[in-house]
Amino acid sequence: MQKAKTAELRQRDVMDPARACAMQVALGSTPALSAGDALPPFFHQLYFWAPAPPNRLGRDGHPQVGGVIPDMGLPRRMWAGGRLAFHAPVRLGSPAERVTVCEDAVRKEGRTGPLAFVTLRHEIRQAGVLCVSEWQDLVYREDPDVTVPRPAPPVAPVDEEEAVAHRFDATVLFRYSALTFNGHRIHYDQPYAREVEGYDGLVVHGPLLAQHLMLMAEAAFGSLERFRFRATSPLLHHELGTFCRAGRRLWVRGPDGRMCMEAEA
Repeated sequence: MQKAKTAELRQRDVMDPARACAMQVALGSTPALSAGDALPPFFHQLYFWAPAPPNRLGRDGHPQVGGVIPDMGLPRRMWAGGRLAFHAPVRLGSPAERVTVCEDAVRKEGRTGPLAFVTLRHEIRQAGVLCVSEWQDLVYREDPDVTVPRPAPPVAPVDEEEAVAHRFDATVLFRYSALTFNGHRIHYDQPYAREVEGYDGLVVHGPLLAQHLMLMAEAAFGSLERFRFRATSPLLHHELGTFCRAGRRLWVRGPDGRMCMEAEA
């Protein structure tokens, strides 16, 4: 087992209401946010961009590792899940600061080869008040071996109290990538997604799935205090996803019944 050192990044941003309204439109809602309003849960993904010039991008379109995220020697990146604690509202139209640290980075040998697990912790403050704590879990692995069968994904429950279907075409994925400044090519470059990373189509962003689940939870329970989610199988752009809730359990079910994401509010 190999453990990497920690690092830190501080960023400031003005929480522009126009960007949040654009996100509402991209999600299929009517734009209805203005300065002074509370930012909806997880909309902070739209802010604190860290753009890198083309010569500092990896082959996948992400900024090269070696800063806050250490280089673990593995090319494929996946957002595996996360946890959030909402302490106070983030207000639109006012500056905020996000501090990011690499809380943990470990490389291990798995059954299918080497894996690296990276946990980033983000803390967002406005006027010195801690508003959001977020833990982001990333997994890095080798390129897929087409000769090795893929493990069967878990089966999703069918006991939901509420269900909403969403389909994510290439335009939706492009708009979400643009709003979050996410250059990962699996979301818009279909030849790359298929030929390099081994997917059967464009991959719907894990955070986009989590965003819909958070909004579903907020509609059911009001302001969220905590939320956690874990990706279990990719949802592709040509598939219909069913977003389900049973009490405080939430999940995304693929068209074949597989579990794509599980969550708890």
